[in-house]
Amino acid sequence: MRFHCKLKLRDGLLAAVSLVAFSGFVGPATAQIVTGELGSPNATTTIDGRYLPPPPPPFEGTINLNALQSKQAWPARVVPPRGAPNVLLIITDDVGFGAPSTFGGVIPTPTLDRIAADGLRFTNFHTTSLCSPTRACLITGRNHHSEGFGVISEQATGFPGYDSILPRDTATIGRILLENGFRTSWFGKDHNTPTYQTSQAGPFNQWPTGMGFEYFYGFMGGDSSQWSPMLFRNTTQIAPFVGNPQWNLITAMADDAVGWLNQLNSIDPAMPFLLYYAPGGTHAPHHPTPEWIEKASDLHLFDKGWNDVGDQIFANQKRLGVVPQDAQLTAWPDMLKKWDTLSADEKKLFIRQADVYAAYLMYTDHEIGRVVQAVADMGKLDNTLIIFISGDNGASAEGTMNGTFAELVPFNGINPTVAQNLKFYDQWGSNETYPHYAVPWAWALDTPFKWTKQIPSFFGGTRNGMAISWPARISDKGGIRSQFHHVIDVVPTILEATGVLAPIMVDGIAQKPIEGVSMAYTFDKASAEAPSRHRTQYFEMMGAQGLYDDGWMLSALPIRAPWELAGKAVDDPATAFKMELYDVQHDWTQNNDLAAANPAKVQEMRDLMFGEFAKYQVLPLDASAATRLASPRPSVTAGRNLFTYKQPVTGLPESVAPNLLNTSYTITADIDVPQGGGDGAIVSQGGRFGGYGMYLLKGKPVVTWNLLGLDRIRWEGPEALSPGKHTVEFDFKYDGLGFATLAFNNLSGIGRGGTGTLTVDGKTVATQAIQRTVPLILPVDETFDIGSKTGTPIDDRDYQVPFPFTGKLNRLSISVEPPKLTPDDQKKLMEANQTAQDAK
Repeated sequence: MRFHCKLKLRDGLLAAVSLVAFSGFVGPATAQIVTGELGSPNATTTIDGRYLPPPPPPFEGTINLNALQSKQAWPARVVPPRGAPNVLLIITDDVGFGAPSTFGGVIPTPTLDRIAADGLRFTNFHTTSLCSPTRACLITGRNHHSEGFGVISEQATGFPGYDSILPRDTATIGRILLENGFRTSWFGKDHNTPTYQTSQAGPFNQWPTGMGFEYFYGFMGGDSSQWSPMLFRNTTQIAPFVGNPQWNLITAMADDAVGWLNQLNSIDPAMPFLLYYAPGGTHAPHHPTPEWIEKASDLHLFDKGWNDVGDQIFANQKRLGVVPQDAQLTAWPDMLKKWDTLSADEKKLFIRQADVYAAYLMYTDHEIGRVVQAVADMGKLDNTLIIFISGDNGASAEGTMNGTFAELVPFNGINPTVAQNLKFYDQWGSNETYPHYAVPWAWALDTPFKWTKQIPSFFGGTRNGMAISWPARISDKGGIRSQFHHVIDVVPTILEATGVLAPIMVDGIAQKPIEGVSMAYTFDKASAEAPSRHRTQYFEMMGAQGLYDDGWMLSALPIRAPWELAGKAVDDPATAFKMELYDVQHDWTQNNDLAAANPAKVQEMRDLMFGEFAKYQVLPLDASAATRLASPRPSVTAGRNLFTYKQPVTGLPESVAPNLLNTSYTITADIDVPQGGGDGAIVSQGGRFGGYGMYLLKGKPVVTWNLLGLDRIRWEGPEALSPGKHTVEFDFKYDGLGFATLAFNNLSGIGRGGTGTLTVDGKTVATQAIQRTVPLILPVDETFDIGSKTGTPIDDRDYQVPFPFTGKLNRLSISVEPPKLTPDDQKKLMEANQTAQDAK
C-alpha cells in the first residue's frame, strides 16, 4: 500500500512525496499523509499537529457558474498516523504501592496483574502525593504548579501555581488526540475543574468536555458516594440510582464505558479512541457492594494485623522482584500503635475497615477488567496502549488513628472514637457510612516506604505502581522497569506511541513545552536497564519539599502529619523543615539518612530545588492544610448576603449555595399549603453526613441541622400548618467570630454555637441553643436543593429522597450576616496571635 503525502514548507510551497507503509512503533509525525483521492468522500489525512486546530484545507475541486460544470470536493477526514494505537489510560485513587497483588500486596488485583503480565511493571514511578495535582500532570505532561494545581482544587488560592485554573497554554492529551482524529472520553473522577465552576451555570471550558474529552460520565470533585453520587453525563446531572438501591457507580461506570466503546465499534471498527478511566476507587468513601465485602472477609487477609501484613507484603515484593533484594524495610514508627498492643474492640473494628477497603480495591479492579475485556472482545487489545497507574498518590492517612465512619468528620477537626465507629460496624461500606480506615493501615499498604499520601518528600506519598501493555509493540511480557519516572511522563509517552506531535500553538496561544519525558525508550527488552531519562524532579505539597536528582533524594521531614487535618500551619515553610538526604540508587526505600555526613550535597540539592521552584511557579510556599479549604475564591455568591429563589431548583453544588458556616443567617419561606396538609423539602444543603434542611413533615415545620452524623439538632413546630399562605422563618444567631480568625491562623473562632429560632407567621414555635456548628466544610458530593431533595436525606428518620414539596413555594430568601470584628475583637486576636508566635 502506498500513501500520498504533502509536506508544507516554511515558505508556503507544497511538495508531494510518497511514503511506504510501515509497521511497528509509530514515531513522531513528519508529514501529512493522505489516503484515497483528495476531495473524494473517502479521503483521510493526518495533520501536521503543531498548530491546533489545523488551518482549513484548500478546496480541491473547481467552481464555475453552474454545478454541472464544477467539481465538488470534500475536506479529508482527519485520522491519526497509520499504526497509532488506541489508548486506555487508567488511574485509581489513593492506592498505596504495597496494596495490589501486582506489586506484592495481599489484595488480589487480577486486572492489574493481567496488564503487567502482558506488558511491563514500572516500580520507580512517582506521583505528586495528592489527587488534583497528579491528575493535572497526567492529562497535560506538565508539573502541577506549572498549570495551577499546586494543591487540590478545594484548597486553591490566588497565586499562579495554586489557583486550580488549567491555563490555555497547557492543552490536555484529550484535546491533542481529538484534533488528531481520535474519539475521546473521560469516565469517573474530575478533580481538575475549579470548585467555583462546577455548577450547571458553568463555564464549561474546564469541564472534561471543554478540555478535549468529547464524552464525560462521572463526578466533579475529590470524592463521591458510590451509592448516590452527584453524577453528570457531559454537563447534565443525572440520578440513575434513585429507586435503585443496588446501583453502584463502580459498576455503572464500567457499563457506560463498555457501552461507549461498543457504540464506536459499531459505527466504525477502525475508529481510534482515547478512553481516560478514573474510578472513585479506592478514595474514601470505601463503598464496595456487599458481595465483594463478603469475598474479601472470607479471605481473612488482615486478621493478624497491620504489622504482620507489612512484613508479608515486603516478602512478596522481594519474591516478585518489584523491590531490589538488598532493599530495607523501613521501621514501624513510634507514633503508630503496634497491633499486639490493641484491645479486642480495636482489632475487631480495624479488621472490618481493612476488609471493606480490600473489597473496594478488588471490586474496582474487577470492573476495570470488564473494560479491558471489552477492548479484547472487539479484537483491539493488540494495538491498544494500556497505561494502568495504581493510585494517584500513596495510601491515605486521612482517616485518623481510629478510622472514621464518615470521612468529613476529621476534615472538620473531629476524630471519631473506636466506640463511635463501632456503632457502624455492620453498615461499614454501605450507603449509611462514608468510611475510611485507620492511619496504620495506610502505612502498611505503603510498604516498604515511609509516610503516606500528602507527603511529597518520601516515597510512601509518591511511589505508585504502574503497568503498561501494548502487545503489538512490547514483547518483553512480564518485564520489570526500575527507571525513575514521574506522572508528567505519561503524555509524552502517549504522543511518541501515537506518532502525534506536541502542539506549538493551540487556539492561537503558544503552548508551554511538555515538561515530562517519554518512557517509550524502556519498552524494548534491550533497554530494560537503560539509564533513566528523567534525571531531575522537584516535589512540593502544602509546604513540604523534596528533590530527586540523578539518584539522590533530598527530603523534608514532615512537620504536620497527614492525619492532622486541622493542624496549625507552618508560618515559614521555606526554612522550617529539617532536610534529610538519601542515595536512592543504593537505598531504595529511603532508610538511611546521609545528610549529616554530606552537608555540601544537601546545600547543593537545596539550591537546585529552589531553582526548580522558581522555574515551575511553586512559590510562594504555603504550609496550611484544612484551613485553606475556607480560603475565599471567585464565586457567583461572592459578596452577596441576600439570596432569593422563586421556584424549585435542585442539584446545585456547594460553590453556588449560600455559605451558612460560622455566621448568623435567616431563612424565610413564603409558601402555600394545599388542602389536606403539606409535606416535603423546602430547602436543604448536604445530606446524611452533614448539612441542614427546612421541610414540612406531616404538615409540621421542621428545621434540622445534621452535625456531621454525630448529632442532629431539630427545631419543630407543635402543629401542622393549616391550608393557605404561611411564612416559615428560621433565624440563627452565631456566637463566634467567623472566618476572620483564619487570618490569624487560629481555628478557635469557628465552629462555635449559637441560638436558632423557628417562627411561623411571626410567632415563635421553637427556639434552641446549640454548643457547636460545622466549622469548615459540608459534604462535597451533596447538593443545595429547593423544593425537593437530591442525594441523601438530612435525617433518614424523617423522610427519603426526593421528598418533593407538595405545596407551592412562592419565595425563599436566605440572608447571611457575617460576624463583624469590633476594635476590641481585633485587639484580642492580635494579642492571641502574638502569644502563639512567642511560644514558638
